[in-house]
Amino acid sequence: MPECCASYAYTNADIKMEMLSIYFWLKFIVLLTCRCGSDSLPHKHCNLIEETAVCSTSGLDTVPPDLPQHIRGLVLNRSIIKSLKSNSLLLYSDLEDLNLSENEIEMVEMGAFHKQKRLQKLRLNDNALHLNYQSAANALQDLSSLRLLDLSGNKLSEDMLMYLLQKPLPSLETLSLSRNIIMRLEHSTFEGLSHLKELNLEKNYIYEIEEGTFDDLKALVQLNLAYNYISCIVQFSLVQLKMLNISFNIIEWFLTAETDERFELEILDLSHNKLLFFPVLPKYNRLRSLLLADNEISFYGRFAVNSSSQPSKVTFIQIINNVTNITTVDLWDEADLGNMSSLISLDMSHNQIRYLPENFLSRMTSLTHLNLGQNCLEEFLIADTEPPFTLIELDLSQNNLSEIEVNVTTNSILPHLSALNFSKNMLGNIPADIFSLMQNITTIDLSHNNIKVCPVQMLDSWSHQSKPVIRNCVVFQNIHSLRNLYLSNCRLEPLPRGAFRGTSLTYLDLSDNHGAIANMSPLQEISLTLQCLSLRNTWLSNHMSKIDFSEFQQLKELDLSKNSLIAIPNGLHKLRKLDLRTNLLVSLQQDVIQKLRQSLHHLYLSDNPYDCCLFSWWDELSKINVPDKDLMSCNYSTQFFSVTRLPPSVVYDCKWRGDNLVFMYLILALPTCLTAVVGFTVFFLTFKQHLFKIVKRKCMVSASY
Repeated sequence: MPECCASYAYTNADIKMEMLSIYFWLKFIVLLTCRCGSDSLPHKHCNLIEETAVCSTSGLDTVPPDLPQHIRGLVLNRSIIKSLKSNSLLLYSDLEDLNLSENEIEMVEMGAFHKQKRLQKLRLNDNALHLNYQSAANALQDLSSLRLLDLSGNKLSEDMLMYLLQKPLPSLETLSLSRNIIMRLEHSTFEGLSHLKELNLEKNYIYEIEEGTFDDLKALVQLNLAYNYISCIVQFSLVQLKMLNISFNIIEWFLTAETDERFELEILDLSHNKLLFFPVLPKYNRLRSLLLADNEISFYGRFAVNSSSQPSKVTFIQIINNVTNITTVDLWDEADLGNMSSLISLDMSHNQIRYLPENFLSRMTSLTHLNLGQNCLEEFLIADTEPPFTLIELDLSQNNLSEIEVNVTTNSILPHLSALNFSKNMLGNIPADIFSLMQNITTIDLSHNNIKVCPVQMLDSWSHQSKPVIRNCVVFQNIHSLRNLYLSNCRLEPLPRGAFRGTSLTYLDLSDNHGAIANMSPLQEISLTLQCLSLRNTWLSNHMSKIDFSEFQQLKELDLSKNSLIAIPNGLHKLRKLDLRTNLLVSLQQDVIQKLRQSLHHLYLSDNPYDCCLFSWWDELSKINVPDKDLMSCNYSTQFFSVTRLPPSVVYDCKWRGDNLVFMYLILALPTCLTAVVGFTVFFLTFKQHLFKIVKRKCMVSASY
């Protein structure tokens, strides 16, 4: 018995020891978990995500002191912090990314970043640092590892900037100074920033940049000077720069320094300026994208020929620190505009270009995208090497082109061209087969021209050996790559049968061509591929030969607005978007709506003379989006009412008319019927004797057998 008791006590002690051991292990694990997983602990104002505390729009007026001390990121933007004290960040010595943007910071005390030796990114944009910029400058000197600094939107002047950068930040790679009030840049402004790669100075008031301002920035690859007041760039010599944005200034000249050094420039944006001449580019460069849109560029060589009264050269004289730089440029020289062999994209839209110099485009042997829209071009030549065969997209819209000249020695034109825009010109004289010779063309825009489609009979008469040159119509047949065709407002005559035979069109715009659709035959041959069709303002009506879309199985969007339809055409199904605005619809067929609502997403119905009492179909549209329903109105007794706000009296009257229409007709017909019966009775009684005599005389006559 004692042995049993002893055994029992021994077992109980073991259990206690094991439980105590488990308790200490669990306590250790809990402590370890709290230390390592503290990022997930809740906080009153901040969300802790991994090693970053996000306290955006929290209304804090100071840096919270109760965050995990080992956080690496702290986001305090859009708060109401007014000052950053010397002890505000003492607890967070591991910070690498600090965002204090969009606060009200006026003061950054000296020593505010004393413990932030690891800080790499600091955003102080959209504050009020101009009020105490000296103190902020002293505080920034402690950031020996800083790589990104954003001081945008702080109302900093050039003098304040000089003070802020008087002690350089040797590791800084990205500096943003946009949206300040900087007016001048001196040659010593950025001294010591030898590792700076990106500099943003957009949206200031810069009108002068001293020579040598960027010379110390040997690592600089991106420079943004957009939205300033720079009037010219002369002796451009930043050979290491890869991206230069000087858009939205008032630049009239851009001249590169004459040197045999190779420029690394890849993107040059000079759009939205006042350039008078094509920029003089580096002799050796890697330029890939040149943006010159919205300037006043033109070529003048043709107009200067045999004109001795016109000056041919212009001289720029710069005097800086008793040093004179003279640059002379020949105004009319179109032969040497710089090396453009690596250029891929050229945008010269919205200028004053009347012609292109000879071999101008052929020098761009790598060009894929060319935009010459909104100019004054009167002619355009397509030759073997001009434009270059590498071209993929060509935009010649909104010019004064009346004809296109084609002079090629092969059976192919621009073999890689995919998109061609000739819209809003005066074209009427182009080779009939110009598009047939483009092997990879997918999109053609000829809208707002004077175009005629060649009839099939003319095409069938062509012989492959001697194809005639026809210039009064164009051919779209058998262009297998063609997918999108825009022919809006081209004054098209009725389309001939087979106009699009052999194509796989998915988008076709025939809008604003009165009478172009005499019947559906020209469209039947693309019914299996067509997905979007616009027949707006083509004088369609239900009185024409049958309009039936039953064969258009892939049709998703259909525009039938501005026509004379009195009913929805037959065969519409699987549509996602249907536009029936500005027709003569009094009501919609309820059975058609029931079929359409299974797939229809958007239905436009305004500007039709609907009858308020024929609106039973409206309930069928409950699951269809009608964006213009607030513009819809209906007619009741010569008065028009909004269909979404019909007066109860109109609804009641229409309901009464609908439910009691037969009864109303009976009531209206009853007096007429009674009058007729009474009249017949009176007539019969009055002339009864006379009528009997007439009947007896006519009927009671002996018949011969």
